[in-house]
Amino acid sequence: MRRQSWAGTICCFVLFIVVFIFHKWLLTRGSPIEGRMDLGMLFFILPGIVASVFCRNARVVKPMLGAILASPLCLLLFLMWRESERSFWQELAWTFGAVFWCTLGALCYLLLLTLIKHYDAAKNRL
Repeated sequence: MRRQSWAGTICCFVLFIVVFIFHKWLLTRGSPIEGRMDLGMLFFILPGIVASVFCRNARVVKPMLGAILASPLCLLLFLMWRESERSFWQELAWTFGAVFWCTLGALCYLLLLTLIKHYDAAKNRL
């Protein structure tokens, strides 16, 4: 029986919470200004990339699992300690948008590894 490595999932779980707290409390002070883009969401790419580095297999699934597990905790933290102008459903949609960006970061890292692998294979054929 093969032993599962949870390092990527745990890493993504912790980093997702850290980025969430950084974004909500330090970057936007609650909610972004209405009618403006929220470029701080791009910070959620970082937990996916870092967690993918620690995974040997399932480089996309394990970071996504960590983000999905962290999202209810982040939502609960935000609803407990902050008064928000947005409804619960808007906060839920924002949180799962952050899960999307985190998973996209893992996909970008996987794409980079694939490109490097194909470049090395093409270089060795010449």
